[in-house]
Amino acid sequence: MHDTHPIHNADNDTCPPPGGYCRTHELNILLLAALYAVSRVLSRSLAFNETLRDVLRVLNDEAGLSRGLIGVVNPENGNLTIHTTHNPDGPALVGEQYQPGEGIVGLILEKPYTVKLARVGDEPRFLNRLGIYAPELPFIAVPIKVGGDLKGILAVQPEAPEDGLLEERAQFVEMVANLIGQSLKLSLDVQQEKSSLLEERDSLRRTVRHQFGFENMVGRSAVMRRVFDQARMVAKWNTTVLIRGETGTGKELIANAIHYNSPRARNALVKLNCAALPENLLESELFGHERGAFTGAVEARKGRFEQAHGGTIFLDEIGEVSPAFQAKLLRILQEGEFERVGGSKTIKVDVRVIAATHRDLETAVEMGDFREDLFYRLNVMPLFLPPLRERIEDIPEIARHLLGKIGNEQRRKLTLTDMAQRRLASHDWPGNVRELENCLERAAVLSDDGRIDVDLIRFPSARERSSARPLKTAPPAAGTPAAPPPEVDINDPSLSERERVIAALEQAGWVQAKAARILGMTPRQIAYRIQTLNIEVKQF
Repeated sequence: MHDTHPIHNADNDTCPPPGGYCRTHELNILLLAALYAVSRVLSRSLAFNETLRDVLRVLNDEAGLSRGLIGVVNPENGNLTIHTTHNPDGPALVGEQYQPGEGIVGLILEKPYTVKLARVGDEPRFLNRLGIYAPELPFIAVPIKVGGDLKGILAVQPEAPEDGLLEERAQFVEMVANLIGQSLKLSLDVQQEKSSLLEERDSLRRTVRHQFGFENMVGRSAVMRRVFDQARMVAKWNTTVLIRGETGTGKELIANAIHYNSPRARNALVKLNCAALPENLLESELFGHERGAFTGAVEARKGRFEQAHGGTIFLDEIGEVSPAFQAKLLRILQEGEFERVGGSKTIKVDVRVIAATHRDLETAVEMGDFREDLFYRLNVMPLFLPPLRERIEDIPEIARHLLGKIGNEQRRKLTLTDMAQRRLASHDWPGNVRELENCLERAAVLSDDGRIDVDLIRFPSARERSSARPLKTAPPAAGTPAAPPPEVDINDPSLSERERVIAALEQAGWVQAKAARILGMTPRQIAYRIQTLNIEVKQF
């Protein structure tokens, strides 16, 4: 239905005699200005509740179309819900619903065409349930479409009785409805994109939280369970944490777990290795700088502390900063405030600090290399990560975890034999887990079929050679031949099995078959002992 009531009035000529001004022309100028005002309102914001109210206000103030109404189609049941109204004579009425075929707007739900009535009270389907429309005045209602689909209805009522210009006003209302439809489409696209991004963000948060969950931390030794329990407890609070341990023990992993299992997990975890930057760059990196603060500072830049506002900052190798810079760190830890480089404005931030170091800070304090007040400010909740050699029982599980990671990168399955596993357990691991990962990756590269046997587990020869010589002798004097190693009683009960095998090999000139006879073993048995005890065979 296009026209519920076709209008034609021969006595109501809209144009005066030649030389006068055409009322149609005047109306078009008025409506053009109103259309421009509507477009400005719609382009101002995607907050549709406020924007649509302003559109109806503009139609009332600029175009003489009062008692505006915008209804939204419910996609589930097809009903129309009154979303926004503009009623100069009373309160705004929203929430009323119309079913398809119910009243005038219900007809548009069935057939989305424009309805224009010279006197709305003459239409039998006029319900006036809202009680805002004057029966003696015209009425215009048009569909709001997005991509051909009906999304809503715009209805207005001219302020004066029909004057022969109803068609022009209806066309104007159709243009307004088209602008609303375009803005609605843009809003829906933005909302869909936002929902998609929020869903992706939440998915990433769940993945990260699962990845860094304490239940997924590798290590079942008593000492590591104690560390995990402490980290789990401190994660709930904003307490400053100092993670201590040798290089390669996993201090950053613990920092990740604390952050992603804390109330701050929704905000950023910002990391900085304090040993990686010189002091002049460290201050700018942490605190930011203003434009023109130094050569090359072409624009203002936020520092790591500002980026971490509401979240956590992880300061790795905190023991490497200079005493002069330590004073600047102390202030932000105490007061939570700082100034950018080259700036005078004090900036306050809410940041949880997690620091890490491999240094003996107590000794550094005694030597004057580290401020005592900063040490106590950082050392609120210390966590000590033991070296790998003190939790040998965790090596098999850690090795399986690392092999899974390496296997994913190489897109194949990697396995570790029992003999290779025992060889790993016999090493002292000065590089800790990082060294173990490098060792396994090196072995995986050398494996053709993904099976890692003992012969592929290799360590730096100098380190292994020093560990394979427990019997120390004084170095020979210059210019004199080296004295042969002293005889060792292989039956001495104080000797370890490794020392007995090495002693037998020394006596046998590193001939394995001869050493086997000394020990009362078969050549196969001594070869197995050499592999499992991590003994490097000397070549002559």
